[in-house]
Amino acid sequence: MFPNDSLISNSQPRDSGSEELDALRGRYIRRLTAVIVHHIPAFWKVALSVSSGKFAKVGDEKYSSHSLDEVSGMIQNTISAYESKVHNTFLDLGESNILRPYMSDAITDISKACEAFEAKEAAPTVAVAALRTLQYEITKTYIQRLSLWMRSSTEEISKNELWVPVSVLERNKSSYTISHLPLAFRSVMVTAMDQIDMMMQSLGSEATKSEDAFVLFQETQESVRVSFLNCLLDFAGHLEQIGSELGQNISNKENSSYQNGYPEENSFEPLPGSITNPHQQLLMVLSNLGFCKDDLSREMHHKYKHIWMQPRGKDEADNDVDDLVRSFSGLEEKVLAQYTMAKANHIRTAAVNYLLDAGVQWGGVPAVKGVRDASVELLHTLVAVHAEVSSGCKPLLDKILGILVEGLMDTLLSLFHEHKDTDIRILDANGFCQLMLELEYFETILNQYFTPEVSESLRSLQGAILEKATESSSEAGDTPKHRRRATRGSDDLMDDKQGTVSPDELIALAQQCSNELLQSELKRTQINTACFVDSLPLDPGPTAVKAVAGYGSFRDSPGRSFGAKQATGSPSFSRPKRR
Repeated sequence: MFPNDSLISNSQPRDSGSEELDALRGRYIRRLTAVIVHHIPAFWKVALSVSSGKFAKVGDEKYSSHSLDEVSGMIQNTISAYESKVHNTFLDLGESNILRPYMSDAITDISKACEAFEAKEAAPTVAVAALRTLQYEITKTYIQRLSLWMRSSTEEISKNELWVPVSVLERNKSSYTISHLPLAFRSVMVTAMDQIDMMMQSLGSEATKSEDAFVLFQETQESVRVSFLNCLLDFAGHLEQIGSELGQNISNKENSSYQNGYPEENSFEPLPGSITNPHQQLLMVLSNLGFCKDDLSREMHHKYKHIWMQPRGKDEADNDVDDLVRSFSGLEEKVLAQYTMAKANHIRTAAVNYLLDAGVQWGGVPAVKGVRDASVELLHTLVAVHAEVSSGCKPLLDKILGILVEGLMDTLLSLFHEHKDTDIRILDANGFCQLMLELEYFETILNQYFTPEVSESLRSLQGAILEKATESSSEAGDTPKHRRRATRGSDDLMDDKQGTVSPDELIALAQQCSNELLQSELKRTQINTACFVDSLPLDPGPTAVKAVAGYGSFRDSPGRSFGAKQATGSPSFSRPKRR
């Protein structure tokens, strides 16, 4: 009944994957299907007619020697042979041709055979059931292969980051400055999920016909859901891996600009318009992750959730999205840590220069005239980050600056404690007022990024500086030959005979400097720090009040340590959530 099996040669390798061989396999399945559709319904109708006596004379036994059960068995054997050949041939279809029509055409052919057999008096019930089982099995196999292709293609495209920002229109006006990777990933998902959607619709129409079919259909739904969610997580994981490698490269370059005695060089020429700075590349990875978290994952889930969700499943859909967001956020935190760590190293260098290497002898500081250039340069490290993040990953601007401002205050506190017995062994009243003015200058400019933790670090630093200045004053009082005036306008507060200054007197001196100099310094340097504030306070009244409140709060503030929190992503989806 079947055509020559030589169409599919056993000598051919199973994994050849060639389009020509798959085309032959597709033709083979089509011809097998055409044979049974053409012959079995006709054969079964004749058998039914003979059994009912329409074509046999009364008493003529030769036309009725086979019962319907025997004929049904013959047809069942034929269907079993067909099922085996089609199933094996379908499994032989190459993975590389998943997007070619051979698999979907084979499923379509079998669906047509099922419809033909379901016509009145076209085939025994067992034959119809066997064909429906075959249709389900190869449809499920196709869906699994599409899912595997979707995930393997995701891995493949993730290896080809070109670092070229896409246009605002291409990213649908998203505020994330993304590369082509998320859009290429979306194309892969849409290609696979659209095919899966069509296959699931076909299975769904059959699932209502029996309880067993419905159970099988639900299992396939859950399999599709898990594959869909894990594909999104796979892509996020690939992005995080790119960020991790970038962070490691940045660390290696900062530790050594040379490898094997020679400068490191790129192995390829960057594309025109591409981003080559590794810090900016980290921001692009963050933008890609943020785009997937806030835009792409929600878009894809909304588009395809009908495949596995029941009408009553809104809460489950929300849970899926929440799980995705948590996982993306965890991976985002890991890349964010790579970026902020790299920037924190630059900030620490500027902080060391500000506090230790700016040519200031803290035991003999001249009269305070304003904030030093080293203070403005320290802020410039944050200004540069502001500009970089604004263009590279604007939605995370406040978060990144908040982390770095907190790190800055903790770094200054740590440096002061590390060097208070060496470089800052003596801190005179002028030095105290200079540092207090500059810390208030930092606080005023960076106020929008001051969390309770940052304020706590600042008060701890101010308290440590006050303690050191008081201690230095006391030491100066014990050695009169080293006494000197603390700062301008302080003659009435200093006792030349005793040479010591109380904490309250030091605070009063610092308040006096702030009242006289802070507003003019904010105005003088506002072009350097304009990105942090819309408008600087120019009325000295509120500032003076704030200063008094601030100076009064740090005297007994305990020190604290700063540690970055490392977040991790959620594990892959693996088990059903419903039922």
